[in-house]
Amino acid sequence: MIHTSLVQTGNLVFDLLTDGDKVNGIPVMLLHGFPETNQMWVPLMEELSEKGYYCVAPNLRGYSVGARPAGKKNYQINLLKEDILQLSIVLRLKNFHLIGHDWGAVIGWQFTAAHREQLLSWTALSVPHTKAFSEAIISDPVQQKMSAYIRRFQWPWLPEYLIRKNDFGLFRKLWKYCNIEEVEANLKVFRKPGALTATLGYYRANYGYLKQKDHALLPGNIQTPTLFIWGEKDFAIGPYGTQKCAEHITGPYTFLTLDAGHWLIQTNYAEVSKAILDHIQKNNLNNSQ
Repeated sequence: MIHTSLVQTGNLVFDLLTDGDKVNGIPVMLLHGFPETNQMWVPLMEELSEKGYYCVAPNLRGYSVGARPAGKKNYQINLLKEDILQLSIVLRLKNFHLIGHDWGAVIGWQFTAAHREQLLSWTALSVPHTKAFSEAIISDPVQQKMSAYIRRFQWPWLPEYLIRKNDFGLFRKLWKYCNIEEVEANLKVFRKPGALTATLGYYRANYGYLKQKDHALLPGNIQTPTLFIWGEKDFAIGPYGTQKCAEHITGPYTFLTLDAGHWLIQTNYAEVSKAILDHIQKNNLNNSQ
């Protein structure tokens, strides 16, 4: 059964969804993307908890009302990564599986490179290793065209105005595959004062380093067992970066391509959930000892 709670790390308070046996379950942390919330993970959390896992899914910085500092500098990738570390400490997740989609994947690549000793496995949905994505933005005309919206997000106030029109009409089009509970949960977050600007801060604070292939903030090679799932019809992520992803992984690596778009959980749940479950079961702590 899904439970809601608040968890504090320093001065920030995060909204949290949990499911499963906290004492005996193997921990799994799930990181959502933009423009979504932790509600996207509910079906997978329910399935994993039935298999004996303890699932935790925070609303990330900017999405949680108690973790919404003003100013784009507060959404730099190093701070987003640190949030995951602090959450794992407060929640006492010594060794856990990590799953991320979209911006959750960007943060997950960063965390996995820096804290591999904590992770049993890593699963990225839609977004490849950040160095591979950075190279695509720099070198690939197809990806540059796909990422034009990121450049538009750099503009002040206008993106907020356009997104809010017609009660988030642009977002509602992106949420066309979501169930009503997920849409309502998303709207509840984005209607709050400051939420949209805060979450756009992810793009505004980090676009500069994404355009520099050798930037110090880009994550290093990944040694953790990794599953990367990408939809060949993804409107935001092209094949150039996905094919480069393997160059930055030195540990066990599985790359799964699907006949799908960006919203993999909503449109291809059966394939995605099976691949994730197989991956994490293969890499449980008791299997690696």
